[in-house]
Amino acid sequence: MSDGADRRLQNAVTGLAHGDAASFELIVRRYQSMVFSLAYHFSHDRALAEDMAQEVFLHLHRNAASIKSPAHLEFWLRRVTAHRCIDHARRNRIAFASLESEKEPLARPPESDPLLSRKLGQLVATLPARRRMVVLLRFQEELELHEIAEVLEMPINTVKSYLQRSLELLRAKLDRCLGDVRV
Repeated sequence: MSDGADRRLQNAVTGLAHGDAASFELIVRRYQSMVFSLAYHFSHDRALAEDMAQEVFLHLHRNAASIKSPAHLEFWLRRVTAHRCIDHARRNRIAFASLESEKEPLARPPESDPLLSRKLGQLVATLPARRRMVVLLRFQEELELHEIAEVLEMPINTVKSYLQRSLELLRAKLDRCLGDVRV
């Protein structure tokens, strides 16, 4: 971000704390794609992701005075979005498809094949809510392990364990799906 953009964002955070509508609008425009993307990749439901994003920004509006800086704002938005997603999954007891119920393709698609990306997305969607959020924060949002621990308010060793077990499970399923065929 440029110095001018940094200043505008800092001014928007300050204005947000004082109830300035234009500041809130600037912040929503700046972060709406991040919040929506995280909610969508968690839920795979566009309407639900839009609703969750709206809830997150409504929560921001109600808690605007607690935001201290642009870095805190981004952290806060990720944390609230992650918790909203996990809470929604718990409240609605989303049934996760069994990994064994996934159909397996006959041959390994090329690495750049969108079908492989879609399949991986389907497999990630089968993970339990907290583990899925750890994977999304690590690989979609590119957060470091300590940042994920802060966002999800869990010990870093739990984050490491969730990530390691989730990746092992995903690798095993992908190996079964793709077989030993090498391109």
